[in-house]
Amino acid sequence: MSRTTPDTASGSGQDTDVALSHGLKQRHLSMIALGGVIGAGLFVGSGAGIAAAGPSIVVAYAVSGLLVMLVMRMLGEMSAAHPSSGSFSAHAERAIGPWAGFTAGWSFWVLLCTAVGLEGIGAAKIVTRWLPGTPEWAWVALFMVVFCVANLAAVKNFGEFEFWFAALKVGAITLFLVLGVLAIAGVLPGTDSPGTAHLGDFLPNGGEGLVIGLLASVFAYGGLETVTIAAAESPDPVRGVARAVRTAMWRIALFYIGSMAVVVTLVPWDSKAVVEQGPYVAALDRLGIPGAARLMDVVVLVALLSAMNANIYGSSRIAYSLVARGQGPKALGKVSAGVPRVAVLVSCLVGFGCVLLSHWRPDDVFPWLLNMIGAVILVVWIFIAVSQLRLRRALERESPERLTVRMWAFPVLTWAALAGMAAILVLMAREPDTRVQLYSTGAMTLVLALVGYARQRARAAR
Repeated sequence: MSRTTPDTASGSGQDTDVALSHGLKQRHLSMIALGGVIGAGLFVGSGAGIAAAGPSIVVAYAVSGLLVMLVMRMLGEMSAAHPSSGSFSAHAERAIGPWAGFTAGWSFWVLLCTAVGLEGIGAAKIVTRWLPGTPEWAWVALFMVVFCVANLAAVKNFGEFEFWFAALKVGAITLFLVLGVLAIAGVLPGTDSPGTAHLGDFLPNGGEGLVIGLLASVFAYGGLETVTIAAAESPDPVRGVARAVRTAMWRIALFYIGSMAVVVTLVPWDSKAVVEQGPYVAALDRLGIPGAARLMDVVVLVALLSAMNANIYGSSRIAYSLVARGQGPKALGKVSAGVPRVAVLVSCLVGFGCVLLSHWRPDDVFPWLLNMIGAVILVVWIFIAVSQLRLRRALERESPERLTVRMWAFPVLTWAALAGMAAILVLMAREPDTRVQLYSTGAMTLVLALVGYARQRARAAR
């Protein structure tokens, strides 16, 4: 079993997972990796991207998917070499310094806690459509209690929830792809093949539409990092990370790029149903599948609940790792029965606090919070790339046997990934909607970096 040792005084970025249980099995990790690819963003947010980019949304998802593959490969290389519940935060601390681990970790924690609330709200909206008159906040509270209790009890509960959630998501999208391909081939009974009729106007809104679609697709890939966090609580973290990373390419290509290609081939990109009902419902309606809207409601509900469960888990482990490295309040690091229960409770409370803000301050504080987390995933990716650049040389020199997963064409593709991230930041600065997110996230990141650097200097002066 590969474990790191604590070294909080030196700021090496190493933390200890000895206190955590190792209750996640290989089947849990496999399905967490598989299900993590199929996030709520794919079902919920892709309609707006199609409306902006038209059929070129396939190119947008392919480009952003390529970037995500590179990021996952870099993260997999570091996580296989140094498994840690802190994942990229621990790697950033080891490679760059304690301030970097502090910044990457706490910004991601804010993102995950906020996402827990947003996913709870989304899931509650679906249930209240089925049961009108029931209070939305009560459903969010119910979901929060269920997943909080499950995560408090044992890590295997998180693994079991994600195993079955992922199985449902994978089964649903695989069935969608099979039906879609049969319909496009003209062999699905009761349907006629659309051929290429809906692909003629490939760039209906020009380059501007493609840019909007690209930005939408980038943020749909969030959630892939969870498997590198979870691997630290499995009996063989190195094998778990390596397997997940090596299969990331075909999973992204099949589920994201493949499903977008099926949707834009079956349904006109400018159909109002693509945005109003969602692209998957619109495509299933086109195939005459009875109850398509209700069926996809169930799938989206599962995706939202899965993301909610995963983010409670991920936020608690990131917080635990930060505290173990001396980067946060000690109370969050308390572990009972192999679970950082205080961190789980605090993460859930912060998530539910976001839900309350959406009701109490929907016009000022809540939008500000959403803008603040808008570009956090890009900040995390940048830290991952810079950390990998620095750690790879050290690993080759000091511990080459730890390089069980290697970044392709190092360092060329690492620099190419950084260039891609810089390009996305420039595109965000050009678009009015994303410019506010960029600046708000930048402000939060700067504040965290200054606090982290001050803490680093204070620790060095002792």
